[in-house]
Amino acid sequence: MKVFSEQKRQSQHNPSGFLVNGVMQPNPEIPERLEKLLSGVAAGGHDLHVPKDHGLGPIAAVHSPVYLKFLSTVHERWKRIPDATHEIFPNIHPDRRTASYPLSAVGQAGFHITDMSCPIGEHTWEAARWSANCAVSAAEVVLNGDHVAYALCRPPGHHCFTDLAGGFCYLNNSAIAAQFLRQTHDRVAIIDVDLHHGNGTQGIFFARDDVFTLSIHADPARFYPFFWGHAHEVGEGAGHGYNLNVPLPRGTGTDGFMKGLRDGLAHVRNFAPGAVVIALGLDAYEGDPFGGLTVSTSGFSEIGKELAALGLPTVIVQEGGYLCNELGDNLHAFLSGFADGTP
Repeated sequence: MKVFSEQKRQSQHNPSGFLVNGVMQPNPEIPERLEKLLSGVAAGGHDLHVPKDHGLGPIAAVHSPVYLKFLSTVHERWKRIPDATHEIFPNIHPDRRTASYPLSAVGQAGFHITDMSCPIGEHTWEAARWSANCAVSAAEVVLNGDHVAYALCRPPGHHCFTDLAGGFCYLNNSAIAAQFLRQTHDRVAIIDVDLHHGNGTQGIFFARDDVFTLSIHADPARFYPFFWGHAHEVGEGAGHGYNLNVPLPRGTGTDGFMKGLRDGLAHVRNFAPGAVVIALGLDAYEGDPFGGLTVSTSGFSEIGKELAALGLPTVIVQEGGYLCNELGDNLHAFLSGFADGTP
């Protein structure tokens, strides 16, 4: 399997902290995640490739021009503020997306960053852009005939909306890959198996009927992202019926996760997509620091087999999965399971 990663540039984004229950703690989305995931790639003997620079076109097909201008320029502008911190954290937010757009870097940070888990540092934009390049490069080889490719995206992306960062995510790599696949395929499905609901992905495609979005995740009633990911959210307008959420009770293990996945995949099959994007979170693992679900390492192999059984051209995009001894093992299990389950 071809694997795409730009380790040097992706590792330059090194956020210091995030806010948890009112307390600043070390940010878990750190460069060491990339090293652990690469160990899983090496264990499987996969072909590691450096992604091409695809420019802004594929990114701009998903994200708004004003948002991309913000991400690419705000840190330089922020540094001009007297006594500014080396990272950007928002301290004020509008009550609606239709609020007036400010000229201030402080105001724009509040407009474009939804929570305190997405600090923007000197190298954040470059790392996010190359993470997106990984997703596009993987999608490109799938369009050119490979059955499957894996984009080792870091920072991740599925909490990012068209113009709103959140949950460690700055560019929505899964959405970018899906939109890129639309060049050839009339219908594409995104299947999100991360611990957390893919709220940004849902938001991007909520009113569209050409991309079906499925997310299996911990019930957001008392879990991040709280406001999105409930079963009644099924899409709107042309997209009504093209979004499916499968919230699971906290602590659900492999068997319960697999049931939710199989139920969701029945809808994917009825959508009859030409290609699939898998938003691969490994944080549903029983030993992950976020502790929401209890999928085992062997469970990730089962998940991979089940998804491979769709028999469709597939782009696997890395989302969550945080530092624990088994992080690389879990990736290896998933990729091996996918290979074993491929028809």
